[in-house]
Amino acid sequence: MDAKLLEILVCPICKGPLFHDKARQELICRGDRVAYPIKDGIPVMLEGEARELPADEEVGQ
Repeated sequence: MDAKLLEILVCPICKGPLFHDKARQELICRGDRVAYPIKDGIPVMLEGEARELPADEEVGQ
């Protein structure tokens, strides 16, 4: 994931910052506890494609 692209992308729900989880290939919004998938290097920033993070799942730094 390009660092410059990550700097300008925000959560479409709350407009907050996103964390790039390289291992899972997801962009995570800590505030809303949702993860947006990255498919073939392209972030899919659609609410319907996001997965909700369970309360017990750790969100990376």
